[in-house]
Amino acid sequence: MLQAVLNGSRPADAHPALPVVARHLARDARAVARLGVSSVHVHPRDAKGEESLDPVHVGDAVAAIRADAPGMEIGVAIGRWIEPDPRERIAAVLRWGRLGIGKPDVCAINVHEKGWKDVCAAAVSVGIGVELGVWTGGDAVVLRQNGVPPGTVRVLAESTVSDPETAVAEAVRILRALGNLPVPVLLHGEEEGAWPVLEYALRMGVDTRIGFEDVLVRPDGWLATGNDDLVSTALGIRV
Repeated sequence: MLQAVLNGSRPADAHPALPVVARHLARDARAVARLGVSSVHVHPRDAKGEESLDPVHVGDAVAAIRADAPGMEIGVAIGRWIEPDPRERIAAVLRWGRLGIGKPDVCAINVHEKGWKDVCAAAVSVGIGVELGVWTGGDAVVLRQNGVPPGTVRVLAESTVSDPETAVAEAVRILRALGNLPVPVLLHGEEEGAWPVLEYALRMGVDTRIGFEDVLVRPDGWLATGNDDLVSTALGIRV
């Protein structure tokens, strides 16, 4: 599977085509759906362009994408950098459960964040699946010790090393530390490390992702014209 990550935490002026408002997220979701993508991950924003867990903003973004890209799996972020208090993150995800067509299919929860197991349980209780973010070998060990929580759709193995010379080595270390899991692993990198890690994932037959959250340029160094440009480039890679 190739997932499209449409905006991430980037500021609105990071790229001329970065989707921030709901209608632009829906536009990009529709564009990557035409290329065969069946899963997107987004960071909904408020009126000021700041990341938000408010059900109004989350619901607007998800509903807009669902209308323009029917059948698309829609995931949202619920990270500590958006809301530091795990109790507030739990309250937010419980409110998402009442959003109807605006309810996300999955939410991304990072293993290194305080209260992650409780946030997972809250998501599952309202019918929202979990993508578990694992950023380091230490995170992988924590996950193995605690076990994969019920309702986990996949584990996101994230090589946060941006150096292209070492990003793949870090990805390999995380995969080895994870061992065999009962759910799929999606492997990805970021910035200069995004394309090397994606190519490694393709060689290994592991799920991966691409989009403006992870990188703004194509492998040739040219600025991508949009999320669909990045996805099309990834789909064209032969390893």
